[in-house]
Amino acid sequence: MQLDTVELTPTLNRLKRAQGQLAAVVRMIEDGRDCKDVVTQLSAVSKALDRAGFAIIASGLEQCLTNPDEALDKKELEKLFLSLA
Repeated sequence: MQLDTVELTPTLNRLKRAQGQLAAVVRMIEDGRDCKDVVTQLSAVSKALDRAGFAIIASGLEQCLTNPDEALDKKELEKLFLSLA
């Protein structure tokens, strides 16, 4: 099943921001920044990635409903959901 890149533009933007945030976390650690600041930033990255993952799965589910010929089976969908848990 192919994902709709136009529909996922906000998700792509979120992933790009998360990529920048992750690079900032690496720099913070390299610069010896305070643990609390590093963990706070890392938490923001983690949440952004989780939200992006759920948005991608939601888009896939929508495609499954509109294009049943290309649908994933129930086991595959369950595996996708559990991979984000």
